[in-house]
Amino acid sequence: MNMDELAARGLVLLGCGKMGSAMLEGWLSGSLPASSVWVRDPRPSDWLSSRGVHLNTALPEDPAVVLVAVKPQMMAEALPELQAFGGGRTIFLSVAAGTPIRHFEEVLGAKTPVIRAMPNTPAAIRRGITAIVGNEHVAASELDLAEGLLSAIGRTVRLDTEAQIDAVTGLSGSGPAYVFHMIEAMAAAGEAQGLPPEMAMQLAISTVAGAGALAEMSEDTAEQLRINVTSPNGTTQAGLDVLMAEDGLKPLIGRTVAAAVARSKELANG
Repeated sequence: MNMDELAARGLVLLGCGKMGSAMLEGWLSGSLPASSVWVRDPRPSDWLSSRGVHLNTALPEDPAVVLVAVKPQMMAEALPELQAFGGGRTIFLSVAAGTPIRHFEEVLGAKTPVIRAMPNTPAAIRRGITAIVGNEHVAASELDLAEGLLSAIGRTVRLDTEAQIDAVTGLSGSGPAYVFHMIEAMAAAGEAQGLPPEMAMQLAISTVAGAGALAEMSEDTAEQLRINVTSPNGTTQAGLDVLMAEDGLKPLIGRTVAAAVARSKELANG
């Protein structure tokens, strides 16, 4: 399947909150016409109402893709009305956290092509990272199409198995919150050393954002970038001696991610 077939058959977007809106904006600014998009959302924003898409109207008979972007607690109400598209040619692409592929197969039919995706919150500004995995009824070209659609909100990676979703949740799904807390901690440390609170926060935010951008754009590894900025016996080395101690940042982050992964597994198992 390609974008031309998608445009011809149509795409259904179930739920258009921040994540859905970010994707829709990317699609419409690309090659997907508004006339090819049907959106179901109980409380559409003014922005959504002005996009020219089919909003809360009758759905197409044979959509190419149904993208599920509702909150998990709304899934039981929203998904059953799409049962007519199950077990056929329609691909179900879900960005709903905590809802396994087997749930879609149980509701829609065991032969339904389902792709599960785990994005993270920077997707709202198109700087996210999304991991995807499909069931056995998803063709390679359909995974390619899913990656193309999700590129509207950032980068994508493909998983080998759905079991890896929990690790993704603990690392990149929950990860932005870890970074935000690191910013809080850095700003507090700067303030403790005599900087005004607003200045300390500005310095912390820009430092984290700039370092992340450099790591993303550089051909060097994160390890090499760290080495590059660390002069022997200098100030950075003094700070790293604390962070890289035996009980420093690496084991703390290890425990942090492991706790989030464990909780993800608990939620998935009900």
